[in-house]
Amino acid sequence: MPAFILTQSGGVAHLRFTNPQTSNAMGADFWADFKPAIDALSQSGTTRALVISAEGKNFCSGMDVSVFASGIPTTKTPTAREAFPAFIQHLQNTLDCLETARFPVIAAIQGACIGGGLDLVAACDLRIAANDAYFRIEETNIGMMADLGSLQRLPKLMPEGVVRELAYLGSTLDATRGHAVGFINAVEADAEAALKAAMNTAERITTKAPLAMSGTKAAITYARDHSTRDALNWASTMQTLLWNPEDIQKAVMARAKGETPTFDDLEKRREGLEG
Repeated sequence: MPAFILTQSGGVAHLRFTNPQTSNAMGADFWADFKPAIDALSQSGTTRALVISAEGKNFCSGMDVSVFASGIPTTKTPTAREAFPAFIQHLQNTLDCLETARFPVIAAIQGACIGGGLDLVAACDLRIAANDAYFRIEETNIGMMADLGSLQRLPKLMPEGVVRELAYLGSTLDATRGHAVGFINAVEADAEAALKAAMNTAERITTKAPLAMSGTKAAITYARDHSTRDALNWASTMQTLLWNPEDIQKAVMARAKGETPTFDDLEKRREGLEG
C-alpha cells in the first residue's frame, strides 16, 4: 500500500494518506516519495492549491518505527557524528518542500496529529481541523528532541509559552485550544466537514492570480524570518518581478461584472539545461 495517493482536479491537487491501519505513520515510502511528488506539482505550474488529508481515524501518528528496522542510528564515533546531520536534514527537507511550494497548502486534520505529523502540518499554510483533532510534540515523550520543524515553526504560529508547554510536558493540544491560540484556522464537526472546508478554501484560492498567490506566500515566509525593513525591501523587488497589469485588469473587470476571473497558469519550471 503506497503512503498516499495524489490526484488533481482543475487547479486543486489532493494528497491523501492511505495507511489508516498504521494511523498513517510516516514509513520509508513516505520519506522516499513525498518530496518528489510535491516538487513535481510545484514545477508543473498548473497547481493553484494543494489539500492534504488522510484516511481513517487519525491524520498521522508520526514516524513509523519500521524506518529504524535496521536499528536506531547512533553517534558513537566521529564519522557517525559527521554523517548524522545529513540524515536529519534529509528528513527536514522532505517537509520543507511544503513551505517552498509555489502554491498554498491546506491540511485537513482529524484525530491524532503527532510527532512528524505535527511537523508536517506546521509547514502547511492553513490548517482546518475536525473537532476530534489533537496535536502533540511526541518526541519529548520518547526521550528525544523534536528536530523536523515543530520547535522552529510553531513559535511563529502560536504563543511561545504554549509551544514550550507542549514541548516540555509532551502534553496534548486539542482542536478547540489550537484554534483559540491561532494555530488552527477553523474547526469543523468531523473529518468529512474538515475536508470539505479545505477543498472549498482551495477552490477559492484557484480564483486568484497564480503569480499573486506565489508572491504572497513567498513574501509571508520571507517576512517571518527577516526584519520588517528587509522584508519590505524584498517585497519591492519581488513586486517588480511579478507585476502583471494583465492579471490586475482581469481581476478588476471580473469584480465589476460579478464574474470569476480566469488567469494563466504559472510557467513550468525547468529542472536543468535543455539541449
